Amino acid sequence: MIVSTVNVNGLRAAARKGFSEWLASTRADVVLLQEVRATLDQLPTDVSAPEGWFTVHAPAATKGRAGVAIYSRAEPEAVRIGFGAPEFEDSGRYVEITLPGVVIGSVYVPSGDVGTERQAEKERFMAAFLPYLTEMVDKAAAGGNEVLLGGDWNIAHRDTDLKNWKGNRGQSGCLPEERAWLDTIVHDLGYVDVVRARHPEGPGPYTWWSYRGQAFDNDSGWRIDLQLATPALAMRVSEADIERAASYGERWSDHAPVTVTYSD
Repeated sequence: MIVSTVNVNGLRAAARKGFSEWLASTRADVVLLQEVRATLDQLPTDVSAPEGWFTVHAPAATKGRAGVAIYSRAEPEAVRIGFGAPEFEDSGRYVEITLPGVVIGSVYVPSGDVGTERQAEKERFMAAFLPYLTEMVDKAAAGGNEVLLGGDWNIAHRDTDLKNWKGNRGQSGCLPEERAWLDTIVHDLGYVDVVRARHPEGPGPYTWWSYRGQAFDNDSGWRIDLQLATPALAMRVSEADIERAASYGERWSDHAPVTVTYSD
């Protein structure tokens, strides 16, 4: 099973820039999307439901914001939108499918901005999402489906996860309490950051680069797009790659797909 996750930074724009060609060529069995920023009626059918894929979309109630989706080559056994928190049920922040032996979720954690309502929303999301992560890992440990959560987490967990870590101290995405939240998920709940497990030293590999300045050309990025898996599934990882565009002009998003192969 090959799983890719990518923040498309607006699916309509990404489709015009090269997403559709990437999707047609990918070896992935499951593709997780974040920041779709479109409702189904705003997307052409070949983007919203391309041939050969089963798709589930969870747009945000507020148009033009957030939005997550999952494309799967196999028909899901079950689909869930949201994780039971009333504030975030129609926020376009979480969708999951169940395939044989595994639950796969696409998550888009709010980006935040210190001292603003956006940061308060991010903190509420983290507090509300953690019990659901606990519930899923407990079910997996009890012999249920394994769990894989891919998405844009909008947190650089360690200094090795962003180039300019000194200059970003105190900014959203680098706050101690945000990093502590990921510590809880990884260390206390036992989820495995599968890319970091394959690349333990760092720096990077980065998954997001600002469009400003020379960030992409200088590889001045952040590693905020993650795949977190329950331990038994994480042990099956044989490859973990960041599909960084060959050049600035070939980018169809400011993020790169994170693609992981889980062998039998």
